[in-house]
Amino acid sequence: MAPGRRKSLCFNTMPDRPNDAYDPQAVERKWERRWEERGTHHTDLPGATRPYFNLMMFPYPSAEGLHVGNVFAFVGADIQGRYHRLKGRQVFEPLGFDAFGIHSENFAIKVGTHPAELIPRNIARFREQLKRIGLMVDWRYEVQTTDPRYYKWTQWIFLQLLRAGLAVKRRAAVNWCPACKTVLANEQVIGGYCERHPDVKVEQRMLDQWFFTITKYAQRLLDHLETADWSHSTRTIQANWIGRSEGAELVFETPAGKRITVFTTRADTVFGATYLVLAPEHPLVSELTTNERRPDVTDYRRRVAAMDLVSRKVGDKTKTGVFTGSYARNPATGKAVPIWIADYVLMEYGTGAIMAVPGHDERDFEFARAMKLPIVRVVAGPGHDGGTPLAAAEPEIPDGRLVNSPGYDGLPWEDAKRRITADLAAKGLGKAVVNYRLHDWCISRQRYWGPPIPVIYCDDCGTVPVPEQDLPVVLPALEDFRPDDSGVSPLARAESWYRVPCPGCGKPARRETDVSDTFLDSAWYFLRYPSADRDDVAYDGALTGKWLPVTSYIGGNEHAVLHLMYSRFVTMALHDLGLLGFEEPFTRFRAHGTIVKDGAKMSKSRGNVVNPDAYVEQWGADTFRMYLMFLGPYQEGGDFRDAGISGIRRFLDKVWLLTGAAAQTAPGAEQAHRDGAGDLLRMMHRTVQRVTEDTESLAYNTAIAAMMEYVNALRDGAPTRALVEPLVVLLAPYAPHFAEECWERLGHTGSVMDAAWPGFDPALAVAEQVEFVIQVNGKVRGRLRLSRGTAQETAVQAALADPGVRRFTGEGKPRKVIFVPDRLVNIVV
Repeated sequence: MAPGRRKSLCFNTMPDRPNDAYDPQAVERKWERRWEERGTHHTDLPGATRPYFNLMMFPYPSAEGLHVGNVFAFVGADIQGRYHRLKGRQVFEPLGFDAFGIHSENFAIKVGTHPAELIPRNIARFREQLKRIGLMVDWRYEVQTTDPRYYKWTQWIFLQLLRAGLAVKRRAAVNWCPACKTVLANEQVIGGYCERHPDVKVEQRMLDQWFFTITKYAQRLLDHLETADWSHSTRTIQANWIGRSEGAELVFETPAGKRITVFTTRADTVFGATYLVLAPEHPLVSELTTNERRPDVTDYRRRVAAMDLVSRKVGDKTKTGVFTGSYARNPATGKAVPIWIADYVLMEYGTGAIMAVPGHDERDFEFARAMKLPIVRVVAGPGHDGGTPLAAAEPEIPDGRLVNSPGYDGLPWEDAKRRITADLAAKGLGKAVVNYRLHDWCISRQRYWGPPIPVIYCDDCGTVPVPEQDLPVVLPALEDFRPDDSGVSPLARAESWYRVPCPGCGKPARRETDVSDTFLDSAWYFLRYPSADRDDVAYDGALTGKWLPVTSYIGGNEHAVLHLMYSRFVTMALHDLGLLGFEEPFTRFRAHGTIVKDGAKMSKSRGNVVNPDAYVEQWGADTFRMYLMFLGPYQEGGDFRDAGISGIRRFLDKVWLLTGAAAQTAPGAEQAHRDGAGDLLRMMHRTVQRVTEDTESLAYNTAIAAMMEYVNALRDGAPTRALVEPLVVLLAPYAPHFAEECWERLGHTGSVMDAAWPGFDPALAVAEQVEFVIQVNGKVRGRLRLSRGTAQETAVQAALADPGVRRFTGEGKPRKVIFVPDRLVNIVV
C-alpha cells in the first residue's frame, strides 16, 4: 500500500507506544478475574424470559488434560451461546465431567493411581484449562458423574425403568475384551478388536446381564428422526443403526414337526431357498443334530463361542459351517432342504435362523459354493430365463420377474413378495413382520469405577429394588479395584459391602456387584444441570419445563449411536412414565468436524498431537480460539498448521490499533468523516449481515474472513467509533477477552456481553453499485449500473441484454471484449 494513502488522521497520528501494544496474557487474566468477580456468566434460571440452553458434550477427565479436539468442539459451541446472548436470549451454558467409566479407570490403572484419588485431580486440571479458553460457563451448576449427589439420581432412573419393565436381567452372548476385562457394546468393537486396545481380539462370553429394552422404542426413535433439526449425517447414522427392515417370517417344518421360523426381506425368493442355516446358539441345534454329526457340531459350536459378535457379523473370512444331519420342508416347494449351522448367523438378529438363497445373496452364494450346495435362480431380468447358470449371486435386479417359481412365474418380484407372504400366511406358514438392527442396551459392566446397580438379591424375595430412601448405593472404597478374567466385578471382593439384609423380608441377601454403563450417566446429565443445586429431586419440574428440551447441542458424530441414542431413549421412557413433559431431549443438534495436524490424524505415535496449553501460553486463548475456527468449515474440521496462527494474531493487533484510534476520535470527528464514510458504512452493514448469517449457521471461518475484510477497509479509511464499535461486538463470541478489553477502551463500563448484537440495513448491505460505460467498437452506446466487483462475463452478458446496445451488436458473437473493472465494457463486433 502506498505511503500516505490512508485517510484517517486519527489513525495515522495515534502514538506508537510499546505499553499500548496488545498483551493477550494480561488481558485474558484480567477478564477471567472480572468475569468471576462480576458473575458475568451467571444465569438467572428462574427469572429467564427468553431461555436458551446451550449444551456441549462434557468431557471424560481421563487423561493429562484437554486435547485440541476438545477445545475445537467447546469453542464452537461457546460461540453459539455468546452470539445468542448478544441477540437478547438468556443463555445457560453449563459444563461438567463424565468422570466414571472405563476410560477413567483404565487411565488410573495405567498411571498406577487409584481413580478416587486421580480423577478429582484431573477434573481440577480440566476445569482450569476450560476456564482459560474463555468459555461462558456458569460453573455454579457443574456436575460430576462420580459425585454421590449425582449418581443417586442415576440409580433412581434405573429404578424407574425397572418398575416399568424396561430394565430386565437375562443371560446373553456378549463381547468380552480380555484387556478391558469387561463387556463391550457392539459399537465398541472394530473389526473384531477392542476400540480401546486395537491389538486385542474380542471374545464372546455368556453372562447374566442387565438390559434396557430400547428395542421397544425402535420405531418411535426412527420416526422422530424425520423431523429432528439435526445434522443430516447424524440422523443418517442413527437411522442406519436402528435399521428397520420390512419382511416376513416363514416356517420350515422338520419331519418330526419342529417348526423353524426364519426372517427374510425377500419372500419372493423362497423357491430358491436350498438350505437353512441356524445360529450355533439356536435352541433347536442340539435336538436337530444327529448322532453321527454331533462331534463335529459340538466342536464347531465351541469354536464359535470364542468369537466376538461383531466379527461374526461383518468379518471378511472364509465361510465355515457344519451340517446337522437334519432336514426341513421348504414351505413353497415342499422339498426337503438340509439344516446347517454357521457363524455368520446370530441369535440376536431376526429369529436366529435364515433361509439361504444362494442365487440372490452373495454370502449364501459363497457358502453354497464352498459346501457344494444347490444354487437356483428364481428372479431374472429381461432376456434371461431360469435355466441360465449363475456365475455369481444376483441380489439386486430392479426390473426382475420370478422364474422357477410355479404359480408365480412372470410376476414382478415386488408383487410376488406380497402375494407369496399372503399365501403362506393363509396356510399358517408365514406372516409379514418388521425387524430392527437395534438391540437392547446392555448396561452391566464388570468393573469398579461406576455407579453400583441398585438391586439386591434375596433367596426368598428374588430380585428386590433398593428402596429410594436408601439411595445412593455408594461405591465403596476398594484398594484392589483392578478387574480380572473371571467375568465377576471387583465389587464381589467387598463382602462386607455386598452382604446386606433384604429390604423386603430382612433375611441375609446380597447386592448386585456389577456397575452400570457410563453411557447411563451421560444419558440424562442435561436434565440435571438446571437442578444441580438440588439434593431432593433429580430435576426440578418448573425449571426443567422452562429450560428443556435443550435448545442447541453441539458434539461429535462418534456419539451418534451411543450417547445420543441412549439419551433419546431415556427421555422418551421418562416421558411415558409421566416424569417429563417432552419426548426428545435436544431441539437442535449439530455435529462438528475433526481437526488433523499437517494432513494426518493426531496421535502420539505420529508425534503430531497439539497441546492447547502451549499455544494458549504463546499466543493467547483468543488467538487460539479464532485460529481453530478459521481452519475450515466447523462442521467439517480442518488441518492445523503452525504457520497459520500468526495471521490471526496480526488481525487482532490491527483491531487493537483501530480501537485505540476510534477511542481517540475528537468529539466532532464523527460528523467530519460522515461525508466520506459512505463506502465504509455500506461495508459495515454488509459485514454485520455476513457475520450474523455465518455465525448462525456455524460457518465460523467465513464469518472471520468477513471481519478481516472489514478491518482492512477500516485501515484504509476512517476508524471512527461508530464504525469500530459494531466490529468489537461481532468479535465478542470469537475472542471474548479481547473484545471485553476493546469495549472498555472505547469507554464502556459494562461487559460487551451485555451489549446488543448490531443490526444491519438490508438496503445498505446490498453490494454497492457503480456505473459501467458500455461501448460498441469504441463508441458509447449505453450505461449500466452493476454491483461493484462484477465479473467480466456477467458485465458483458448484461450489456448484450440491453436493447439499446443490442441495436449496434446484432445477434452475432463479439470478436473481442475490452473490460475495465467497475468502469468500462467495450464490445468489438
